[in-house]
Amino acid sequence: MSSGVLIVGAGHAAGALAAALRQNGYADPITLVGAEPLPPYQRPPLSKAWLKGEIEADALLLRPAAFYADKGISLRLSTRVVSIDRASATVRLESGETLPYDRLVLATGSRLRALDVPGVGSAGVLELRSAEDAQKIRAALAPGRRLVVVGGGYVGLEVAASARSLGVDVTVIEREPRLLARVASPTLSQFFARSHAEHGVTLVTGASVVAFEAAAGAVTGVRLLDGRVFDCDVAVVGIGALANDGLAAAAGLACRDGVVVDERARTDDEAVYAIGDCTQRPVPRYGRSLRLESVPNALEQAKQAAADICGKPVPKPDLPWFWSDQYDIRLQIAGLSIDVAQQVVRGDPASGRFAVFHLDGTGCLQAVEAVNSVAEFAAARQWAAVGQRLDPARIADTAVPVKQIPDAPAAG
Repeated sequence: MSSGVLIVGAGHAAGALAAALRQNGYADPITLVGAEPLPPYQRPPLSKAWLKGEIEADALLLRPAAFYADKGISLRLSTRVVSIDRASATVRLESGETLPYDRLVLATGSRLRALDVPGVGSAGVLELRSAEDAQKIRAALAPGRRLVVVGGGYVGLEVAASARSLGVDVTVIEREPRLLARVASPTLSQFFARSHAEHGVTLVTGASVVAFEAAAGAVTGVRLLDGRVFDCDVAVVGIGALANDGLAAAAGLACRDGVVVDERARTDDEAVYAIGDCTQRPVPRYGRSLRLESVPNALEQAKQAAADICGKPVPKPDLPWFWSDQYDIRLQIAGLSIDVAQQVVRGDPASGRFAVFHLDGTGCLQAVEAVNSVAEFAAARQWAAVGQRLDPARIADTAVPVKQIPDAPAAG
């Protein structure tokens, strides 16, 4: 009897894979083993709609719990895998039980980077990765309370925006000289800094946190290297994430800032796949291997693995894309800002509607950051996928309709 597909992890990528396998006609057993008590759910709403109390737990689920039973998919929740034995094609659970597999798929996601400073273990110092984390933050936010967010990345800024909508006093502390320093253009950083300031958020950049002050075991403030202390009732730390590739590495699989996979989501063991945030994967458009943290990436790799396991053609690679919602701002990013020689702004950031086009040295579009600019995002997503060469003057001229911006054939 076939042992079928065993999926380690029960997040977005895992849930999408299980569904895709059945859609592709896979008839053998499918088992998902997840450390959390919930079936696969969406993480993006955790920092937005969920935190603001606009949706409840059922709305987070990718599919109703009954879906898995209906499709013959076994869920092993609140269960941890502690090791992989590739020789016997089994995994061992924390309980000591072993589970066999014909194909193993690692969908172990990522973990938050730790901030190793005194007081980090105080009550009220929180992080946001899981639904449980989000529930703790949600319970701690109320009008008039004081929140310090450590880290000015997308998740930190989304938490800040949600907290402000609840009437919470918010301070964001970022180590780099500007918000989103590692992931966004200066134009976009300046726009979000202005937007948050206009909504009453205190922004502190170029500042390092050295300790959390506490009284009776509960956080009371955040102390910086220069001696300043920002009083707070709750602190949320979000300073990046690391791939959960420990299981794979211990099993002897190739890892390099994530589990190394090919365009079919296969590891260097033909019986083992990996998908989602835990992977280091090829990105053909940019000619390199990268680790991507996004829902579109998780869904794409789930489709790749499902197709390969079912013996079907693997879908053509997608252009990476991302999004973030803060206040009434809808940010959409298509492509990656790699080998960029020039950035061209279309529209006026002060209007709240603009796009930043990232061109390489030959004028080919590498990526676009679109703020409340659906047309620019949709068109640029297609152009960036093929390396369309664009004239910077035509990009910047808003009198030129979006679809008429290209003035040269694709670079090929």
